[in-house]
Amino acid sequence: MKNLSLKLRLMLLFLVTAAGVWIASGVLVWFESKEQIDEFFDTYQLILARQLSAADWDGIKPSTQTDVNQIIKNLEDDGEEEDEALGLAVFNAAGKMIFNDNENGKYFHFHPASGFTEQALGKKQKPWRIVWVKSVNGDYFIAVGQEIEYRNDIALEMIEEALIPWGYGLAAMLLIFIALLAKEFGPLKSLAANIAARQPDDLSPIDNQNIPQEVLPLIGSFNNLLAKLENMLKRERSFIADSAHELRSPLTALKVQLDVVEIAGDDENTRNNALKNLREGIERASRLVEQLLALSKLNAQQITNDNEILDWQNIINHSVNEQKTEAESKNITITTKCTKEPFITTGQPFLWNLLFRNLLDNAIKYSGKGAEIKITLTAEKLEITNSKVSLAPEHVKRLGERFFRPAGQNVKGSGLGLSIVERIAVLHGCKVSFSLEDNVFRVVIRP
Repeated sequence: MKNLSLKLRLMLLFLVTAAGVWIASGVLVWFESKEQIDEFFDTYQLILARQLSAADWDGIKPSTQTDVNQIIKNLEDDGEEEDEALGLAVFNAAGKMIFNDNENGKYFHFHPASGFTEQALGKKQKPWRIVWVKSVNGDYFIAVGQEIEYRNDIALEMIEEALIPWGYGLAAMLLIFIALLAKEFGPLKSLAANIAARQPDDLSPIDNQNIPQEVLPLIGSFNNLLAKLENMLKRERSFIADSAHELRSPLTALKVQLDVVEIAGDDENTRNNALKNLREGIERASRLVEQLLALSKLNAQQITNDNEILDWQNIINHSVNEQKTEAESKNITITTKCTKEPFITTGQPFLWNLLFRNLLDNAIKYSGKGAEIKITLTAEKLEITNSKVSLAPEHVKRLGERFFRPAGQNVKGSGLGLSIVERIAVLHGCKVSFSLEDNVFRVVIRP
């Protein structure tokens, strides 16, 4: 049933429901009709028996039975008798039958009591309902009976008369229901056909005109998904285009240095200088590729529920030790201050290590000699400042954009470090802000 189409399931449910109602109605009509018919014929039998009880049965002669038999025979020959499966008989006080209708009544068994009884009569022993009434003088018993099957046949005829029109009506309703379903499901078929005919790059919203109200939430959710996919594809295309652009420069520089090595000949200084530049170019390209891979993974990553408790002191110390040599080469001091209750307690340590590595790397590269880097971790925020920074105020707003590097910078980089920082913060439900005041650059991360 679950694998059937909604249209077919609705039709089957309607058919089963209609059939159930039809059968239940038939049963109800049967009991109601049977009750009414029994009441009617019981009254009819009782009236007839009372009328016969007032007759003078003392003067009945043997020839009377013969005459009555002939009259009944003549009626049967003329086809004027209506077969109501009735029978009557008259018994004297001794139980001897003195009169009957020469058909069914002659099979009645004497029952010296008043009221209704049931007897099985004839060769087939069919059940009969018989009413017994004493004559007026009390010397005779009048029995008027009717075959129960006859009553049942009438009840069945009444059911047929009531349910056959119902059956035709339900059949007509089913056909109308099928036609209406076909009409109402038409827009869904058209919708499915339009979606199937779409090109893979067509992520425009689905038209929800003429769509049933019940399906609109599904269409709305699907359109939201298409919008998210379109935004993701735009970001990926932009990422790929920017990556290709950024990789072109170091690869071109590598090719130039390789050409210099080839043409240097016996000029050892030129060749050594070209090899040095070649090595630096390879390191720069490797660093760029590493950053691109990190950013790509972060864009597709979601923070899972299996986060770890963050050991901030260990994370910060590890990151500072990694950058210690570079900092000492520029006479830069790094100070840290951590509270016992940090602003965030759980997360993924390797991502926070990556965040600190990029922040400290940027701080060391873009700070002047003798600068100071401060790392402050409190219950409200994580703050990293570095002094002796030369940066135009208009460029601060663009920090965090992928591949953005302010003009006039002599420091080599990819422009991805702060993008990675922002992405890691977002994955942990945090926000990053950048500011510059009195040549002090400040990065603040808050939950």
